[in-house]
Amino acid sequence: MTQDDILKALSTVQEPDLGKDLVTLNMVRDIVIEGKFVSFTVVLTTPACPLKDQIKADCVKAIKEAFGTHIMVKVNFDSSTTTLRADKSSILPDVKNIIAVVSGKGGVGKSTVSANLALSLAQGGARVGLMDADIYGPSVPIMFGVRGERPMMMDFGGKGMIVPLERYNLKLMSIGLLVDEKNAVVWRGPMASSAIKQFVTDVYWGELDYLIIDMPPGTGDIHLTLMQTVPVTGVVVVTTPQDVALADAKKGIAMFGQAQLNVPIIGLVENMSYFTPAELPENKYYIFGKEGGKRLADEYDLPFLGQIPLVQGIREGGDIGVPVVMSDDEITKKAFEEFAGNVARSASMRNAHMRPAEIAEVVE
Repeated sequence: MTQDDILKALSTVQEPDLGKDLVTLNMVRDIVIEGKFVSFTVVLTTPACPLKDQIKADCVKAIKEAFGTHIMVKVNFDSSTTTLRADKSSILPDVKNIIAVVSGKGGVGKSTVSANLALSLAQGGARVGLMDADIYGPSVPIMFGVRGERPMMMDFGGKGMIVPLERYNLKLMSIGLLVDEKNAVVWRGPMASSAIKQFVTDVYWGELDYLIIDMPPGTGDIHLTLMQTVPVTGVVVVTTPQDVALADAKKGIAMFGQAQLNVPIIGLVENMSYFTPAELPENKYYIFGKEGGKRLADEYDLPFLGQIPLVQGIREGGDIGVPVVMSDDEITKKAFEEFAGNVARSASMRNAHMRPAEIAEVVE
């Protein structure tokens, strides 16, 4: 039994999303053979890979089928987040994936979804930043318990840069960290767009696997500015099951599908899918309708990324500055972890099968 024999056996194991075997994809490393003991490392395309258990089981099965059931197999995991940046020498060159979280209307929980998506990815081992681009209604300072704190300025290569705050191993930037929360941000479109550009060019994000951008609700100048400023890997659309939210979500889907933007939508998530009382965690009450988001995803042939329940703990966590992913609410944590895994999976598939991410050229 040699390393070549191990590789031959593992060449029968497929990466479920990419449709090729682990050896062809160069995902197998550090093979060690000691008697009847075999260990190796599988390098995943993202730390938050939701198919890790399936890949592990398939690897163990392949080795035992090739060399006998007495062989002891240890499968280790590492990750190297994929990217398809076409312009690594320009803006945010060390950020592998830029994901914009959008909604057709306000009130669907977009900021809560953005915050817990970013945290779930970070808890899975990825390097993650969260940019609060909701200029007129910033939520990050409250949700992460950093109200009143201010980011520092540092010199990087002769240029003064804003250093994001860090909480829960997550880099944070928001207009709410620069402006007193009692003061309303009353800016015309060009000024708001300029602020977004500064969040990209004047904030030192460093090396990131994912930069999650919490966009303002609706469709408008800020969305166009962002697409013209950075190469967005893809968009996550947030909706609730009710018809009025679905109608507005369709407008967001249509916006990013326009020829002059043509930004991939990597999936749709349904928030407030059902109400689950803390004392009856098995019960589901479909207050806003049932599976409207899933039907919309099917209608537009988009990946359906998951359902997030409506529970009291999500609201409480956001109010006290401890997002629900960091709480003891296992049901809701699992929902967000599955959602984050599906986002990472969809982004990896987008990187494997689509054209490189580029800055959009919007025709005025």
